[in-house]
Amino acid sequence: MEIEVPVVIVGAGPAGLATSACLNKLSIPNLVLERDDCHASLWRKRTYDRLKLHLGKDFCSLPHMPFPSDFPTFVPRIHFLRYLDNYVSRFKISIRYNRSVESAYLDDINGKWRIVVKDTASKEDAVEVYVAEFLVVACGENNEGYVPRVEGLEGFEGEYLHCSKYFNGRDMYGKNVLVVGCGNSGMEIAYDLSNWGANTSIVIRGPVHFFTKEMVFLGMTLLKYLKMENVDKLMMLMSKMKYGDMSKYGLVRPKDGPFLLKKKGGTTPTIDVGCVPLIKRGEIKVFSTISRINEGKMVEFEDGKDGEFDIIIFATGYNSTVLNWLKDYEGLFNGNGMPKPGFPNHWKGENGLYCAGFSRRGLDGIAFDARRIADDIRMTTSARDLPETNFAGLKLLQK
Repeated sequence: MEIEVPVVIVGAGPAGLATSACLNKLSIPNLVLERDDCHASLWRKRTYDRLKLHLGKDFCSLPHMPFPSDFPTFVPRIHFLRYLDNYVSRFKISIRYNRSVESAYLDDINGKWRIVVKDTASKEDAVEVYVAEFLVVACGENNEGYVPRVEGLEGFEGEYLHCSKYFNGRDMYGKNVLVVGCGNSGMEIAYDLSNWGANTSIVIRGPVHFFTKEMVFLGMTLLKYLKMENVDKLMMLMSKMKYGDMSKYGLVRPKDGPFLLKKKGGTTPTIDVGCVPLIKRGEIKVFSTISRINEGKMVEFEDGKDGEFDIIIFATGYNSTVLNWLKDYEGLFNGNGMPKPGFPNHWKGENGLYCAGFSRRGLDGIAFDARRIADDIRMTTSARDLPETNFAGLKLLQK
């Protein structure tokens, strides 16, 4: 089956939904392809139970729909999913679920994108082909969990998993658990594990900024009125006043300020939900980088220390999987599946290729991408009439 549609969006996470909504507001037909059986599958299936948006809701809403006034400032995961469900309904977003994109390439004859898709819900894995003038890659930077190579990991006699498979520590009471990574996920999972009664340790491999949610909310608000340099100084002062010198506990702050680091390389400061005080009290132990894993469950660290662990949880980020299926990517993506241009020019490639959700700026960056992609497609089409006959297949799908 071959279906022609002006815009195909790959991925029904927040980035894909936001882009589709912006296009719908402009009356530009589009279709979202999602490999899972639901939208927002990362939030629905691969996040821990206690997760909340780490930024205030004023900085996290998608285009054209603020969060409800009765939502808390820091929106819990379940509330966010309800918001996304309402978003899909309100903007009449058309999504085809269980669609695994096998390849997408430019047709040399007509210059349009051909997207070859497998319907994984069908018994025969039926193949569909979508033809589009514009292709939006919205499967995101958090697509596949990354577990680093660690010498001896394959022989580890305990259990190890990526944090995308961690939901809560209910079954880890009394066990020795090592969390690798001190970003937002790592620190919050370590805190959650400790609350569930696990003997928790965390690997902190380098300098890290840590703030409360309220500090970050204040800092982002002040950025509207003050220079970044001044806001960074205030943020670092507040952190020192709140937590003191944490270097003797294994937490060293970077020299550059948090918002400067975010601007330079997309590094997000860690938002502390209670882990830092537990480290200070010795309830969560801090280790340096893992050197190797010995026989059994023994882990060696680069500073010479070691420890025995039942479970290792890798909160070590994600890889992009775009290059697994996107063939003509060189104008926009590098070899790691991330945009070549830096922010704020990262969202647009050549030949009608765009990406949404790759700015390393969270939901605010997603809203930025979606609006610009939709406006650019509208300008490109220059208000010309799109032939009605081209989209008969799309209209059939939407019935």
